[in-house]
Amino acid sequence: MGNFDKIVNLCKNRGFIFPGSDIYDGLANTWDYGPVGVELKNNIKRAWWKKFVQEAHNSFGIDADIFMNSKVWEASGHTASFSDPKMDCKNCKTRHRADNLIEEYSKGKVNPDLMTNEEMEQYIKDNHINCPKCGKSDWTSIRNFNLMFSTSRGVTDESQNLIYLRPETAQGEFVNFLNVQRSMRAKVPFGIAQIGKAFRNEVTPGNFTFRTIEFEQMEHQWFCKADTSLKYYEEFKKKAMDFLLSLGFKQEHLRYHDHDKLAHYAKAACDIQYLYPIGWEELNGIHHRGDWDLSRHQEFSGKSMMYLDPYTNEKYIPNVVEYSIGADRLTLAVMCEAYDEEILDNGETRVVMHFHPAIAPYKVAILPLQKNLSEKAMEVYSNLSKHFMVTYDEAGSIGKRYRRQDEIGTPMCVTIDFDTLEDNTVTIRDRDTMEQIRIKINDLVNYVNEKIKY
Repeated sequence: MGNFDKIVNLCKNRGFIFPGSDIYDGLANTWDYGPVGVELKNNIKRAWWKKFVQEAHNSFGIDADIFMNSKVWEASGHTASFSDPKMDCKNCKTRHRADNLIEEYSKGKVNPDLMTNEEMEQYIKDNHINCPKCGKSDWTSIRNFNLMFSTSRGVTDESQNLIYLRPETAQGEFVNFLNVQRSMRAKVPFGIAQIGKAFRNEVTPGNFTFRTIEFEQMEHQWFCKADTSLKYYEEFKKKAMDFLLSLGFKQEHLRYHDHDKLAHYAKAACDIQYLYPIGWEELNGIHHRGDWDLSRHQEFSGKSMMYLDPYTNEKYIPNVVEYSIGADRLTLAVMCEAYDEEILDNGETRVVMHFHPAIAPYKVAILPLQKNLSEKAMEVYSNLSKHFMVTYDEAGSIGKRYRRQDEIGTPMCVTIDFDTLEDNTVTIRDRDTMEQIRIKINDLVNYVNEKIKY
């Protein structure tokens, strides 16, 4: 597991993640995924979808629009209460979240979620907590700032209407409950899943891509009867943990953390935390939301969200068990978990990303021993690229090329040499063991497919 400085440096140099708007000196807390990073993130999203939609009976996917009727956010409570407690430094005029100031000062020993705004103000005053920017302790009172980005719809000033960039994807699943249930003839219990972008106008403490103003969520809502909801809540806690373990996380780097403070409608809430280089932080959440969401949308829309049980003729509003995980935060955790520095027998340090082969950006690297073997190497490349992502590199010594592939986590390197021209065999090198074997070109596809099974 590496520290953030090393991982950030590796990400930029090897094409994982670049600072947003880089040639214009960036925009705070925005990041662009490069050629290698977009493959890693997409593979993680595919693995999640496979687990929670493809392999899950009675779960269905959607892709809801980012913009929604503003009444959606009234019903969900976001326009009234989706805010952060923020304070301004009177000296340098920077704005900071009061709860973050307390957490960082107390090193996590004090939980500001259990404090009122007045109690947070008093704690900051009593402990003379300084501004992280200028070092002064001269704060304004706490004010709550709504986290939603707002914009307007309309071509003239008179027709403009206030709309929002969604702060979460979940509402798209709730408002489509009836559409999915009817069109797919789904019977409760069933799930609706979605992967999509969300936006929050919050003051972030940095830490690379851990918390950003634009991010991607992977969410799954499970609609069920009230008397079965706690059972499903426990099942999704286990299913969420099992998914992380299947990606190669060590059990000792993960833990459950029950919420100290529940939303008024929630029956239970739990995070799975990961031991990032900055400490234990939330990776995903599992929430028992009761019938709050569908009931609120029924109230505000005037449309019935009742489900008619075809077996008992009972009508009821289903409860919801939510499982939510950030694709960006998970990608960052995967990189932290995979990063390793090995001291070799010759004293050199090998940096290697031990990604699970199924989510590695490239499955195979094609490396001609010399440039005059490139024609045969490209032939192998063209064949393999029909089956999985493959990269090609003919620049530099074979040893340096191996190191480059280790640093982007490529599980297998295929070397084409002069023997290849004679017997149609290649050398295939394993990333983790560095062992090499000889294999026929015709057997490569089957060999790689076996190695990258998820």
